[in-house]
Amino acid sequence: MNLLQEAQKENLLGPLVVQLQKDFTRANISIRLPDDWETNPDGLQQMVLEKVYVLLLEDFDGYLNLMYAIDVPERDFKKITPTDIVAVAGQMSDLIIARELQKVRFKKNYGR
Repeated sequence: MNLLQEAQKENLLGPLVVQLQKDFTRANISIRLPDDWETNPDGLQQMVLEKVYVLLLEDFDGYLNLMYAIDVPERDFKKITPTDIVAVAGQMSDLIIARELQKVRFKKNYGR
């Protein structure tokens, strides 16, 4: 089961989308997430992947700023095997979604 299916099963998909928007905005990066994310979580993942891909190619400083805003652990960066840009963008989008889901779960269980 992928992370977005887990989030959907736990009723955390809505808060995950809010968290994604919040952190992308905080990094000063615009992203338009699909309106049908509730019924098409794969489309959500595709949008994140496409945005990371564009950032890697066209705005590496923005990409680094996004990773800082999301707080993707450095140890996870180091596990990525650089093959081609599409594969790296896919792996990074998975890390982003995993970290954002971790934040949402933490807030649900312990916080605000």
